[in-house]
Formats: sequence, structure tokens, C-alpha cells
Amino acid sequence: MKVKIGIIDDHQLFLKSLGLMLSSFTNYDVVLEALNGKDMQQKIRNKKSEPEIMLIDVNMPVMDGIATARWLNENYPAIKLVALSMNNNDNTIINMLKAGCCTYLLKDTHPDELEKALNEIAVKGSYNPDAGNINYRRLIVSESENKDLHLTEKEKKFLQFVCTDIPYKQIADEMKLSEGTIDGYRAILFKKLNVQSRVGLVLEAIKRNLITP
Repeated sequence: MKVKIGIIDDHQLFLKSLGLMLSSFTNYDVVLEALNGKDMQQKIRNKKSEPEIMLIDVNMPVMDGIATARWLNENYPAIKLVALSMNNNDNTIINMLKAGCCTYLLKDTHPDELEKALNEIAVKGSYNPDAGNINYRRLIVSESENKDLHLTEKEKKFLQFVCTDIPYKQIADEMKLSEGTIDGYRAILFKKLNVQSRVGLVLEAIKRNLITP
């Protein structure tokens, strides 16, 4: 059976074009298209069965992507939420992940990568755009794997700050450490959590329940 997918985007041309492209993928059937969160709320309530994956634009009028993701996460927790935007600002990405999205993809993502991401999400529940095809690993890990992860108190504190929207320089000030020391913590956590960016750290921390979203 095909995976049911929904799209929420206020640009109708992009909405329709993306819908046609997704319908051309072998495993997907677009069952809902909405122009914003409010429009989605009305339409999803009238559906006999909801989408399994929902693509959500970040910047929308009436009800934006963050509010939409939060509402879906609370009311339809089984739906896997994917942020899709032109904005690659770290703060925006972090806020969408904390609102319940399992990954964050840019709108200029190549169709092949988009299909690959959707396939991973449909099967495994998440997709890590930081990792390449060879190094990709599941983001949802078992409790036993977490027990093998040893973080110092300073690393835990640094990770909590990383999952906010404050810049690294301010994190150094808050922790009363030099920027060089903060860079060291960042490099260590990149290695321990097998990620390559701040966004990857946040996504991994949320999935491992290392911080509270």
C-alpha cells in the first residue's frame, strides 16, 4: 500500500507542483493539501484517514509552521512531521524540531534526496540530513545505546544551551568559559552523537531524550 502524505504550504504553485511530484513517486499518495495550519485543521477533521507523513512549510500566514507542527504533534501524534522550507536558519530549524518535526529539509532538496528521506521516515520514523548515504544511522536509539553514552556535567549543560536559540559566543558567556573551550565541547559532542552540525545535535538530543523539547 502507498504511504499517505499531506502538504501544507501557502504558495499554491509550489503546493500543486510538489503534490504532482510526490504522486509520481512509487510509494506515495497525496491525500491532503492545505494552505496553512488552519486550513489543514479543517480538512484533516473531514478525512476518514489522516496522512502518515505531513510536509509543513515554516513561514505561512494565519497559522505558521511551528504552531501547525505543535498542534499536529498534540492531536495526531502518529503523523510523522517534516519541515520543508527555504529558510536554513539554525533557530528556525531548532524550533521546528522541538515542535515535533522528525527532520528539516530545504525546498531546493533534489527530488531523489526527498524521496530517499521520505522512504527513511516511512520505515524508521526519522531522517538525518547531516549524515551522508554511507554514514546514515537511525536517530531513534534504544535505551541500551544511551547507557553507553557518557556525557560529563559540562557537556550536558552545553547541550542544553545548544538546544536553545542563543549563539555559541553567548553560550560561552553563560557557562563562563572561553569560546575555544566551547568549540572543544562542540567537537566532542559531534563525535559522541555522530552528527556534523548544531541542528544535528538538537535532533539527536531530542530523539535520545537527552533534553526536554
